[in-house]
Amino acid sequence: MQIYTVPCGRMLANCYLVTQDGKNAVLIDCGGKEPLAVASEKGLTVRYVLLTHGHFDHIEGCAALQAAGAKVGCLREEEKLLHSPANLASVMGFPVPPFSVDFTFTDGEKLSLCGLDFTVIATPGHTPGGACFDCGDVLFTGDTLFLESVGRTDFPGGSSQQLMKSCKKLLALKGDRTVYPGHDEPTSLSHERAHNAWIV
Repeated sequence: MQIYTVPCGRMLANCYLVTQDGKNAVLIDCGGKEPLAVASEKGLTVRYVLLTHGHFDHIEGCAALQAAGAKVGCLREEEKLLHSPANLASVMGFPVPPFSVDFTFTDGEKLSLCGLDFTVIATPGHTPGGACFDCGDVLFTGDTLFLESVGRTDFPGGSSQQLMKSCKKLLALKGDRTVYPGHDEPTSLSHERAHNAWIV
């Protein structure tokens, strides 16, 4: 498995191109058109976009990827937020080009895409329908879990109580994972178990 980190959009949200065969890729979040250029440079075709949540800085490029042939999916509970004021696009003045959701998934669902196996982990708190994706020895956490920090809960639909439960759910996973968050640097579950003072 090869993972390419692509900072996207005005907020430089981390988006991740993930490929098993070096030809087809799954994109985790899509905050801008940058993944298309990186995919082309690497000789990859993006087949699927998996959204960790629906804030504008993680979905702004979905229309472009969809036009290029990718199918976009999100947790079922998050679909309404994607096209509502709760996506924060209007508040921040960054309009999101319209796109549709091709498929939804649920907590615990297994997704086999492009030769990769993802387990969906529902992690409400930052948004009501936030999700993380467990793939082998890596974990894509969106804006739920960061390096020695956690996601904000002061946006519409946020809940600090739910976020704590979600973070504890991630830290309770067996073994270790490299954690790829929606912003900032990668970390690991073992590091967060030992050093994340926000999770109480």
